Amino acid sequence: MTHPFDDDCRHRGVVAVVVRQGRFLVIRRAATVVAPGMICFPGGAGEGAETEEETLVREIREELGAAIEPIRPVWRSVTPWQVELSWWLSRIAEGERLRPNPAEVASVHWQTAEELRRLPNLLESNHHFLDALDAGEIQLE
Repeated sequence: MTHPFDDDCRHRGVVAVVVRQGRFLVIRRAATVVAPGMICFPGGAGEGAETEEETLVREIREELGAAIEPIRPVWRSVTPWQVELSWWLSRIAEGERLRPNPAEVASVHWQTAEELRRLPNLLESNHHFLDALDAGEIQLE
Protein backbone atom coordinates (compact mmCIF):
# COMPACT_ATOMS: atom_id res chain seq x y z
CA MET A 1 0.00 0.00 0.00
CA THR A 2 1.29 3.46 -0.81
CA HIS A 3 1.23 6.51 1.42
CA PRO A 4 -1.80 8.78 1.37
CA PHE A 5 -1.60 12.00 -0.57
CA ASP A 6 -0.60 14.98 1.54
CA ASP A 7 -2.90 17.97 2.11
CA ASP A 8 -1.75 19.68 -1.11
CA CYS A 9 -3.49 17.22 -3.46
CA ARG A 10 -3.69 19.74 -6.30
CA HIS A 11 -0.08 19.01 -7.08
CA ARG A 12 -0.16 15.21 -7.07
CA GLY A 13 -1.90 12.74 -9.33
CA VAL A 14 -2.01 9.18 -10.56
CA VAL A 15 -2.06 7.88 -14.11
CA ALA A 16 -3.42 4.50 -15.27
CA VAL A 17 -1.23 2.60 -17.73
CA VAL A 18 -3.49 -0.07 -19.21
CA VAL A 19 -2.10 -2.13 -22.09
CA ARG A 20 -3.96 -4.66 -24.23
CA GLN A 21 -2.37 -6.37 -27.19
CA GLY A 22 0.33 -3.69 -27.44
CA ARG A 23 -2.14 -0.80 -27.27
CA PHE A 24 -2.51 1.78 -24.50
CA LEU A 25 -5.83 3.02 -23.15
CA VAL A 26 -6.00 6.79 -23.63
CA ILE A 27 -8.73 9.39 -23.49
CA ARG A 28 -9.49 12.65 -25.25
CA ARG A 29 -10.41 15.20 -22.60
CA ALA A 30 -13.83 16.82 -22.64
CA ALA A 31 -14.23 20.50 -23.55
CA THR A 32 -15.11 21.41 -19.96
CA VAL A 33 -11.91 20.21 -18.21
CA VAL A 34 -8.31 21.43 -18.02
CA ALA A 35 -6.48 20.92 -21.34
CA PRO A 36 -9.68 20.33 -23.36
CA GLY A 37 -9.37 18.09 -26.40
CA MET A 38 -5.95 16.80 -25.41
CA ILE A 39 -5.14 13.08 -25.52
CA CYS A 40 -3.72 11.50 -22.36
CA PHE A 41 -3.64 8.41 -20.21
CA PRO A 42 -6.60 8.43 -17.77
CA GLY A 43 -6.15 9.42 -14.14
CA GLY A 44 -6.43 12.36 -11.83
CA ALA A 45 -5.71 14.04 -8.52
CA GLY A 46 -5.88 12.50 -5.07
CA GLU A 47 -8.39 13.64 -2.51
CA GLY A 48 -7.87 13.84 1.25
CA ALA A 49 -6.19 10.78 2.74
CA GLU A 50 -6.61 8.58 -0.35
CA THR A 51 -3.76 6.30 -1.30
CA GLU A 52 -2.55 6.30 -4.90
CA GLU A 53 -4.43 3.05 -5.49
CA GLU A 54 -7.67 4.47 -4.07
CA THR A 55 -7.30 7.57 -6.22
CA LEU A 56 -6.76 5.48 -9.35
CA VAL A 57 -9.83 3.32 -8.64
CA ARG A 58 -12.01 6.39 -7.99
CA GLU A 59 -10.75 8.37 -10.99
CA ILE A 60 -11.28 5.52 -13.47
CA ARG A 61 -14.74 4.87 -12.06
CA GLU A 62 -15.56 8.61 -12.43
CA GLU A 63 -14.00 9.05 -15.89
CA LEU A 64 -14.76 5.72 -17.54
CA GLY A 65 -17.41 4.03 -15.38
CA ALA A 66 -15.15 1.00 -15.02
CA ALA A 67 -13.45 -0.99 -12.29
CA ILE A 68 -9.66 -0.98 -12.45
CA GLU A 69 -7.05 -3.07 -10.68
CA PRO A 70 -3.88 -1.12 -9.83
CA ILE A 71 -0.97 -3.55 -10.20
CA ARG A 72 2.18 -1.57 -9.40
CA PRO A 73 3.77 1.83 -9.87
CA VAL A 74 6.04 1.88 -12.93
CA TRP A 75 7.27 5.47 -13.12
CA ARG A 76 7.15 8.87 -11.44
CA SER A 77 7.38 12.24 -13.12
CA VAL A 78 6.80 15.95 -12.62
CA THR A 79 4.92 17.92 -15.27
CA PRO A 80 6.02 21.36 -16.48
CA TRP A 81 3.24 22.67 -14.18
CA GLN A 82 4.89 21.03 -11.16
CA VAL A 83 2.31 18.27 -10.77
CA GLU A 84 3.88 15.09 -9.37
CA LEU A 85 2.52 12.05 -11.22
CA SER A 86 2.67 8.41 -10.21
CA TRP A 87 2.16 6.15 -13.23
CA TRP A 88 0.53 2.79 -12.35
CA LEU A 89 0.44 -0.35 -14.46
CA SER A 90 -3.20 -1.33 -14.16
CA ARG A 91 -5.72 -3.79 -15.48
CA ILE A 92 -9.31 -3.39 -16.57
CA ALA A 93 -11.10 -6.71 -17.00
CA GLU A 94 -11.32 -7.77 -20.64
CA GLY A 95 -15.13 -7.78 -20.65
CA GLU A 96 -15.49 -4.55 -18.67
CA ARG A 97 -17.48 -1.98 -20.64
CA LEU A 98 -16.01 1.52 -20.67
CA ARG A 99 -18.69 4.19 -20.20
CA PRO A 100 -17.01 7.59 -20.57
CA ASN A 101 -18.36 10.41 -18.44
CA PRO A 102 -19.06 13.16 -21.03
CA ALA A 103 -18.28 15.86 -18.46
CA GLU A 104 -14.67 14.60 -18.33
CA VAL A 105 -14.01 12.40 -21.36
CA ALA A 106 -14.84 13.17 -24.99
CA SER A 107 -13.67 9.79 -26.35
CA VAL A 108 -11.73 6.63 -25.52
CA HIS A 109 -9.00 5.11 -27.70
CA TRP A 110 -6.57 2.20 -27.77
CA GLN A 111 -3.31 3.32 -29.40
CA THR A 112 0.19 1.93 -29.88
CA ALA A 113 3.11 4.00 -28.61
CA GLU A 114 3.96 4.86 -32.21
CA GLU A 115 0.41 6.04 -32.92
CA LEU A 116 0.41 8.14 -29.74
CA ARG A 117 3.66 9.87 -30.69
CA ARG A 118 2.13 11.06 -33.98
CA LEU A 119 -0.84 12.74 -32.30
CA PRO A 120 -0.52 16.54 -32.32
CA ASN A 121 -2.69 16.83 -29.20
CA LEU A 122 -0.90 14.36 -26.90
CA LEU A 123 -0.13 15.92 -23.53
CA GLU A 124 3.56 16.68 -23.01
CA SER A 125 3.83 14.47 -19.90
CA ASN A 126 2.66 11.53 -22.02
CA HIS A 127 5.50 12.14 -24.48
CA HIS A 128 7.92 12.01 -21.53
CA PHE A 129 6.39 8.68 -20.45
CA LEU A 130 6.87 7.25 -23.94
CA ASP A 131 10.47 8.52 -24.00
CA ALA A 132 11.18 6.80 -20.68
CA LEU A 133 9.51 3.62 -21.95
CA ASP A 134 11.71 3.66 -25.08
CA ALA A 135 14.81 4.28 -22.95
CA GLY A 136 14.08 1.17 -20.87
CA GLU A 137 13.32 3.14 -17.70
CA ILE A 138 9.84 1.63 -17.48
CA GLN A 139 9.07 -2.08 -17.36
CA LEU A 140 5.51 -3.06 -18.25
CA GLU A 141 6.00 -6.83 -18.32
